[in-house]
Amino acid sequence: MSGKDEFIELYQARIHREGAGALLDYLANKSDFFSCPASARYHGAYPGGLCDHSLNVYHCLTDYLARERVAELYGLEAGEESVAIVSLLHDLCKIGCYRAGTRNVKNEQTGQWEKVPTFFYEDPLPYGHGEKSVYIISGFMRLTRQEAMAIRWHMGFSGGEDSRLVGKALEQYPLAFALSVADMEATYFLEGERAD
Repeated sequence: MSGKDEFIELYQARIHREGAGALLDYLANKSDFFSCPASARYHGAYPGGLCDHSLNVYHCLTDYLARERVAELYGLEAGEESVAIVSLLHDLCKIGCYRAGTRNVKNEQTGQWEKVPTFFYEDPLPYGHGEKSVYIISGFMRLTRQEAMAIRWHMGFSGGEDSRLVGKALEQYPLAFALSVADMEATYFLEGERAD
């Protein structure tokens, strides 16, 4: 099954609130969500990388939430619709931001410069990262406060925000912390250089 097929199957099985169908139509037919990369040069830097990354985050988040300790000690509970929404849609901010191109890289064996494919990041709507994803989703369907905060703060302490704000958000909204952990796991262990 392709990443696109898996994404659509999970989305349709788990997300049912008003506006979900219109958002999926936008992703599949009016955006580059299924063909754009997750980053310009790092994790998921290939066509379809954003979809694959979103699926990886979904699987990492469901695994994290299934841990006995998370439910019993931390008291973290999230419905399957919320889990699907925050993980599958957390990076919609990247839609329409990547342009394919080439860059010059020196071949280590020959010493010659060669053109290699790459992506360039050009954000036509510089609204932030997590907050831009919340903004896009909110144009189609309502989010709970917990979902909005999870998506907004999914970068955790790696997002360059004031650490006091990040800490407060992660403490108040445990799903935000869980999504941040899942995003980091997917980025650095499933898709990053360590995964190669």
